[in-house]
Amino acid sequence: MLIEVRWHGRGGQGIVTVSRLLAQAALLDGKYVQAFPEFGPERRGAPVTGYTRISDKPIFVHSQIYNPNIVVVVDPTLIGRVNVAAGLAPKGFIVANSERRPEELEGILGVKDAKVYVVNAMKIALDVLGRPIYNTAMLGALLKAAPLTTMDSLIKVISERFPGAVGEKNIAVIKRAYEEAVGVE
Repeated sequence: MLIEVRWHGRGGQGIVTVSRLLAQAALLDGKYVQAFPEFGPERRGAPVTGYTRISDKPIFVHSQIYNPNIVVVVDPTLIGRVNVAAGLAPKGFIVANSERRPEELEGILGVKDAKVYVVNAMKIALDVLGRPIYNTAMLGALLKAAPLTTMDSLIKVISERFPGAVGEKNIAVIKRAYEEAVGVE
């Protein structure tokens, strides 16, 4: 089965990195993967979209993702400014960095048959990393909503990409976000 994930964030928030980290973890699990970004104006703070495809079979499509199964909103300021739910597949998932309750976000986004998960990734990142870098927290929340890869593979990829204390802190962020993510199904 082909799963398509669309990531929403802003330039400088690690959208390209996080889409690739998910793909690398799924690759370790024996899946076929693709990860690629889409840029508008290439400047810090501009909206950025990233994409990840994961499948049990070879992937032959090489286009942008128009009807994602999962949408991950890394930057909460995009909600209401960008139609993050555009094209979401029926019975899809939205995983958002938000202080709102999932039911409230469901109403704001106007989604009826989607499963909405939220996590306060900003708070987790500030608590653990001491900086507002919350892309890896969203990996933990995504894994809670939809187990696209194993936690072991994700931890291995994070450890390789961010060796030492930085990696350990990012793993702590992922695990905490996994625990704190809540959803409405």
